[in-house]
Amino acid sequence: MPKHLVVIGAGVIGLELGSVWRRLGAQVTVVEFLDRICPGVDGEAGKTLQRSLSRQGISFKLSSKVTSAITSANGVQLSVEPAAGGTAELLEADYVLVAIGRRPYTQGLGLETVGLTTDKRGMLANKGHRTEATGVWVIGDVTSGPMLAHKAEDEAMACIEQIIGKAGEVNYNLIPNVIYTRPELASVGKTEEQLKAEGRAYKVGKFPFTANSRAKINHETEGFAKVLADERTDEILGVHLVGPSVSEMIGEYCVAMEFSASAEDIALTCHPHPTRSEALRQAAMNVEGIATQM
Repeated sequence: MPKHLVVIGAGVIGLELGSVWRRLGAQVTVVEFLDRICPGVDGEAGKTLQRSLSRQGISFKLSSKVTSAITSANGVQLSVEPAAGGTAELLEADYVLVAIGRRPYTQGLGLETVGLTTDKRGMLANKGHRTEATGVWVIGDVTSGPMLAHKAEDEAMACIEQIIGKAGEVNYNLIPNVIYTRPELASVGKTEEQLKAEGRAYKVGKFPFTANSRAKINHETEGFAKVLADERTDEILGVHLVGPSVSEMIGEYCVAMEFSASAEDIALTCHPHPTRSEALRQAAMNVEGIATQM
């Protein structure tokens, strides 16, 4: 059990493992080169998660880089500087967890014997899950797309369907993403930042878990449900959840978005009471500003 654990990288894995060790009692410091945690997630959701983890005692050093590490029998001494350059700070830790990314496991597989080559990251290219080699297919972490088990599972099913002559495809726009911290962060579809970059007009509906009966009863009221819908058609474009067990709730919106549902479709759908899932409906209702208090 480390007294002080430094995590390099505020991505999914760094936050998940840092969150675990903090709950076990370790002092945890997270060092991130960028100015935010979890790049790629909805900005508001990311900030909410960071505030929650900070309240639990995790320290964040954002816009910072590790320039050296010296190990000894007593632990590790890290030199940490501002990402833009500046005065270095020394951090003493029992252990350091490097969580700055993942690499595909493609080395030593004999790919060259069937005429396959990888890119600089070790990734294999694919076109409809086919590789350049006849009869060799590719799915999962060794090819493009998020390194997620459920993404690989979807690709496997689509791949097998194609092998046996059926039409198989994966909707990469609707792959859900979950950060298994406490509270959790779960999302699917577009973020606000992406919609703004695209110049797409959208509406926002939010509902806090502080106003949800089940969350209040269980004393787990951190976070919110957030729905982004097209301003003109009301089609759901993205959903971002921060809170307890939201990994179990995001699937409802994955199904809805596969059917191109509108926020109104969810708003008109009866949800059981008292459950956390009511927050999903209330957020959809609030796209038009008609949420009710629980």
